[in-house]
Amino acid sequence: MKEIKVLGTGCTKCKNTVTVIEQVAADKNIAINLEKIEDPAKIMTYAVMSTPAVVVNGKVVHKGSVPSADDVATWL
Repeated sequence: MKEIKVLGTGCTKCKNTVTVIEQVAADKNIAINLEKIEDPAKIMTYAVMSTPAVVVNGKVVHKGSVPSADDVATWL
């Protein structure tokens, strides 16, 4: 199971990022553990300056925009 974290303070882009990840995982029937991190102090531990950011299994794979469904599919 992939451990995925979406880093962001709750903006529209952050919410859309969560939605895209959930949709792709459901479409591909892949089990994920999705966590939303909104605490700025925790976000900074990932050295991310722009959100939304996506962390997959401890590695930052995307930051600064809503990822495409194709990008999400490659991470899963």
